[in-house]
Amino acid sequence: MSGSAFRSGVECGYPLPHAGPDARLSDSLITSVAAVLVGYGFPRLANPDRAALESALGAFLYNSRESKT
Repeated sequence: MSGSAFRSGVECGYPLPHAGPDARLSDSLITSVAAVLVGYGFPRLANPDRAALESALGAFLYNSRESKT
């Protein structure tokens, strides 16, 4: 496995290898995550916020192409 170890010694499952576009990282997923944030009392997302959330989720979920050597 290519995950890194966290403090507890358990291997992390993220980030995933980046193999190209992933249909699971969709507008529906971004809308769902935004709704969870609002449900926890955070402000609603404006369009620029949605783009930033999508970028942040992509950075969390996948290894960047540039990091491969």
